[in-house]
Amino acid sequence: MAVVSQCVSTAEKVRHHIKWLGHLVQWWLLPAWSLSAVQSWPQAQQTVPFIPVTTRQLPDVNQSYAGIIADGSSFSLNGDNVSYRFHVDNSTGDLISDHFGGSVLGDIPTEVTGAVNGWVNTIGRVRREFPDQGRGDFRQPAIRIRQSEGYTVSDLRYQSYTVKQGKPSLPSLPATFGSEDEVSTLIVHLYDNYSSVAADLSYSIFPKHNAIVRSANITNHGKGNITIESLASMSVDFPYEDLDMISLRGDWAREAHRERRRVEYGTQGFGSTTGYSSHLHNPFLAVMDPSSTESSGEVWGFSFVYSGSFSVDVEKGSQGLTRALVGLNPSQLSWSLGPGESLNSPECVAVYSENGVGGMSRSLHNLYRKNLIKSKFAMADRPALLNSWEGLGSTFNESTISQLAKESAALGIKLFVLDDGWFGDKYPRTSDDAGLGDWIPNPRRFPDGLPHVVDSITSLKAANTSTNLRFGLWFEPEMVNPNSSLYHEHPEWALHAGSYPRTETRNQLVLNVALPEVQDFIIDSVSNILNSSDITYVKWDNNRGIHEMPSSSTDHEYMLGLYRVFDVLTTRFPEVLWEGCASGGGRFDPGVLQYFPQIWTSDDTDAVERITIQMGTSLAYPPSAMGAHLSAVPNQQTGRTLPVDFRGHVAMMGGSFGLELDPAEIPESDKAALPGLIELAEKVNPIILSGDMYRLSLPEESNWPAVLFISEDAKQAVLFYFQINPNINSAIPWVKMQGLDPKATYSVDGNATYTGSVLMKIGLQFPIATDYGSKVVFLEKQ
Repeated sequence: MAVVSQCVSTAEKVRHHIKWLGHLVQWWLLPAWSLSAVQSWPQAQQTVPFIPVTTRQLPDVNQSYAGIIADGSSFSLNGDNVSYRFHVDNSTGDLISDHFGGSVLGDIPTEVTGAVNGWVNTIGRVRREFPDQGRGDFRQPAIRIRQSEGYTVSDLRYQSYTVKQGKPSLPSLPATFGSEDEVSTLIVHLYDNYSSVAADLSYSIFPKHNAIVRSANITNHGKGNITIESLASMSVDFPYEDLDMISLRGDWAREAHRERRRVEYGTQGFGSTTGYSSHLHNPFLAVMDPSSTESSGEVWGFSFVYSGSFSVDVEKGSQGLTRALVGLNPSQLSWSLGPGESLNSPECVAVYSENGVGGMSRSLHNLYRKNLIKSKFAMADRPALLNSWEGLGSTFNESTISQLAKESAALGIKLFVLDDGWFGDKYPRTSDDAGLGDWIPNPRRFPDGLPHVVDSITSLKAANTSTNLRFGLWFEPEMVNPNSSLYHEHPEWALHAGSYPRTETRNQLVLNVALPEVQDFIIDSVSNILNSSDITYVKWDNNRGIHEMPSSSTDHEYMLGLYRVFDVLTTRFPEVLWEGCASGGGRFDPGVLQYFPQIWTSDDTDAVERITIQMGTSLAYPPSAMGAHLSAVPNQQTGRTLPVDFRGHVAMMGGSFGLELDPAEIPESDKAALPGLIELAEKVNPIILSGDMYRLSLPEESNWPAVLFISEDAKQAVLFYFQINPNINSAIPWVKMQGLDPKATYSVDGNATYTGSVLMKIGLQFPIATDYGSKVVFLEKQ
């Protein structure tokens, strides 16, 4: 078995050159008819020898860019604190995993496998990089292809590789990006000589983030059609060991609840078949040592850069090896490839942390803020907003909207957002049973036109500032009501399966965004509104899953169309702050974050519930991406009444702080407190947007959940501390900080000073007399 080394000795280089020169001579001497015969081997041969070179060009030897070393038989991707290494089994052409974990140097011991007895052959006992189906590996495959003859057997073997500085884009799909100084890319070329199917595995290493990003490109070089029935973007085989896994489960109004469980023998997994990433399961997986905690131990995180149906499978096989697969959902794929056609899988980001779950999260946060989100607002300029929905619902007119905007400005709000109900002419949007698809301002609600309303609102000044109020608008462009002019004109645009009933949810159907004409309609409709007025914020909603799909491939076709819409609109309107929403967090995923720098985290605005939801979401996603608002009480979802400070402190832990209420209807004491809470939110917001997050205490484990944010320059920190139930006649808990400089001195709210070591090893106490109490504490490095 090949041994991987970061440094190739002179002797090894000589042997390597001799080996490749030998292959070169063989291929130069090979007559042209022999080459054509090789290409026709699927029909002519029963066995095909492993041929490592497919062209007459000498391969590059020891190609090396930042983070990557490759010599044609072994490959090493290295970050600041991670190494990802694999090699080619020269007897089979298979890619074999050697190590994914902490940074290592030098040779790796050859892995010893047990004697081959029983039904599991050698291929089922080794750690494979890209397991295909049908050759004796009885575990879940990373790819399943139905060949033109109907077989589901593949034989993808190593051919060659390429190393590139920087990172190529991924056609038609969202993808991480970076400069040549930030990222390098290894592309490994595999080929099935029987079916003439090629697979290019792309590995990009972001050394500073300890992140490896992988995707696969499948190309049909054969003469008949093939079908890709299953395709995982990331496949990792872990060595024999006990492991735990974490996923994020939920439903509407209770998204992102952390679920930790032991990896047992057999397959345990989750995914989405809703057509979207969904509330039910998030496209995120963490695998870890059972002893790992928030702050210590080995953790591997996997985050799928995709917004459609997905699948995650974790399988502990009979030999004790654990395989983790993350990719497209097989039940909604069946992607046909004709001769010469290709399929790109979405990217999967894999990060390694030796500093527990928190370290994994911080790697993902920093990568996504700097190398995924394209918006200029990724880490800046998130004005405190007020959304009209919980205050007025869909019952409003020009007068009530203008009054709500004036009351918002008086509180110090900088952005006013008009939610659902502003559109529809023949079928006005006065409830949720009409109007979707007709993106024309309602002339009865706005007799002088929407631009007149926008101009009057944007002329208002936020209290005690010279800043004009900004204006934002709600859209749900992927949907249509049967009661709409659009549906009457184009019923064929709604997703449907032949004569089967068109199932309505929330009185609406889903437009088939896979169709170019639907994409163009959405782009034009939204553009016309944004061009008509000074609108600088869009809330893009989506309020149902997909039911009747005409084919298994429709979901992926839909996503490719949607990404085109997102790309065109966000490029056309770069000054607009775009927020994603899908009945709350039903589409909180990296694919959306490529285009929208923030996503509405949940329709549940109850602050106690939100602590769990926001901390769960932060496992994979930066707090800067979370929309979090202070709402009126009793809360619409739970009926619970919480102090205004508690509600405000939870909301300001998100990157987009806002209000969901009518100021005219809240108690005077709450109204008096709002300007101070808005001011405090604006003070902490720069730290939330670009700082590091440390989850000090989890709500599912403690009565005192706590979070610390440390600024990017490490000079400031802000602690959020909560008490859920009263603590009567008992000791006051100590809150231990993390991530501080142990030798530095910090002032606490401008008063007492302590060293970082004291704050981290001993901590601070915060006595709170009642239930639902909270503290926001500032630390300043001296």
